[in-house]
Amino acid sequence: MGSRNRAMTCLISRLYLVSNNISSSFSIPPSFHQFSLIPSSSLHFTTSYSSNKQSFSNLGLGFSSSFTSTIRGFCSREIMSNKVASSLENLQISDSSSVTYLSAKEAAEIDEILMGPLGFSVDQLMELAGLSVATSIAEVYKPSEYSRILVICGPGNNGGDGLVAARHLHHFGYRPYICYPKRTSKALYTGLVTQLESLSVPFLSLEDLPQDLSNDFDVVIDAMFGFSFHGTPRPPFDDLIQRLVSLHRYDHAHQRSAVIASVDIPSGWHVEEGDIGGEGIKPDMLVSLTAPKLCAKKFCGPHHFLGGRFVPQPIAEKYTLNLPSYPGTSMCVRIGKPPQVDISALRENYISPEFDKDQLEANPIDQFKKWFDDSLTAGLHEPNAMALSTAGKDGKPSSRMVLLKGFDKEGFVWYTNYESHKGHQLSENPHAALLFYWDGLNRQVRIEGPVKKVSDTESENYFHSRPHGSQIGAIVSKQVGMVKVH
Repeated sequence: MGSRNRAMTCLISRLYLVSNNISSSFSIPPSFHQFSLIPSSSLHFTTSYSSNKQSFSNLGLGFSSSFTSTIRGFCSREIMSNKVASSLENLQISDSSSVTYLSAKEAAEIDEILMGPLGFSVDQLMELAGLSVATSIAEVYKPSEYSRILVICGPGNNGGDGLVAARHLHHFGYRPYICYPKRTSKALYTGLVTQLESLSVPFLSLEDLPQDLSNDFDVVIDAMFGFSFHGTPRPPFDDLIQRLVSLHRYDHAHQRSAVIASVDIPSGWHVEEGDIGGEGIKPDMLVSLTAPKLCAKKFCGPHHFLGGRFVPQPIAEKYTLNLPSYPGTSMCVRIGKPPQVDISALRENYISPEFDKDQLEANPIDQFKKWFDDSLTAGLHEPNAMALSTAGKDGKPSSRMVLLKGFDKEGFVWYTNYESHKGHQLSENPHAALLFYWDGLNRQVRIEGPVKKVSDTESENYFHSRPHGSQIGAIVSKQVGMVKVH
C-alpha cells in the first residue's frame, strides 16, 4: 500500500462552516467567558463574569457582519497514551499500607545523618519542609475559597517549618497570619520573622485571636510541636490546642468550620501511639515530612500528604524506606485514596474581566485566533485540545477529545481514522461540533458546521510530517486513531 493510500485511509476530512451575512448577539450572564461560533445561522459571543459593581444577565448587544468563511475542521488523533500516562503521573497516590512509617528513634537518627555526614543544614531542611507544607495546602485548599490562613508556630523546628510555609503561601496568593507566642532568639528564626515582616504578613498575639477561630480564618496550620516533643503541652500551647480541638465540635450545619492542617505530627499526639486519649486535635490534613511517623497510621482525616523531597538513596536503603515517588516537579505527594466528595457541592467562583461588544473582532476567525493566542501566552496545557461531537444517521451523539492541527479562514483541521466510530458517523452525517475550553482564562469556544475531507496532498503531507515511529504506530494501531494494515 502506497504512502498516499496509507495517509488517506487514516485521515478524515475538513470541517467547513460556511456563513454569509452572519448576525450575532452578545450576552453576559454570571462568571464565565463563552465564545460561540455557529456560522450556519448565527454567531454568538457570550461571556460571563462576576463583578462587585453590577451583575449582568441577558444583556443584548447585537451587531452584524458580512463575510464568507470556511471553518475547516480536521481532527488529529485522540490524546495519545503517553499523554494519559503523564496525566496519571500527576495523580500519584500511594497505598498507605505499603508506605514505611518511622519511630521517634528512627526519625531522630535520620535527621542526625542528614545534618551530619550528608551535609544538610537546618535552614535547608526547614526551607524544603515549609515549601512542602505550602504546596500541600495549595493542592487541596484553593485561595479563592480558603484565602485566610492562620499559622500557629511553636518554638522549635516545627514552628520554623510553619514560618517558611507562611512565606510561600503569601507568594501563592493566600493571606497568612502568624501566631508565634514563644519566639526564639536564634538567628535562623529571627531571619524568618524578618522575611515575613518585610512582606507585611501580620503577627497576632494570643489576645488578638478570636475564641472561635472559624470566624476569621479558613485554614489553621498546626506547626506547634514535632516528633521530638514529649510530655504534656504547657501554656499557652495547651489552650491553643484546645481551640483547635473545639473546631470539630462546631455546628457544621450553619457555617463551615476552619480546616486544620498539621505539620508532621498533630500537636499533642504521641509520635508513635497517636491520639492516646481520643480527645486531641483531629486535623483535616496531615503533611508528613521525610517519612510518615507511626502515629500517622491513626490519622483519619481526608488528606494525608508526604513532603520534604530530600531523602537521599543511602538513607532510603539503610532504613528500608518504601516511599512514594513525587510526581513531576511537585514537592508533595498524596498518601492513600482521596476522600469521597459531594459532586453537587463542587463549584468554583469565576472572576473574569468585563467583556463587551467593542472588544469583539469583526471576523470570528480573528476572534478565535486572539483567544487562542491568549491561551498560548498563558502557558495553558494543550490549548489545542478540543471536544469533537458527532452523530450518525441514528441521531445518537458521541464525543471525544482530539487535537487541533491547524486553522485559518478556510476552517479547523484535525486528523483521525476513517474506520473509527467517529469516521463512520461523519460519513453518515457530515456535520460536527467542536468545543475548546481554556481553564484559567474562563473561556470556551463552540464551533458547529458541515465536514468535508481535506485534499489528498494535505493528508499525505501531514502523514509524512509525523516522526517515523509515529507513522508506524498510526499504521498498526487503531488506538492512535489509525487502521491496521493487512
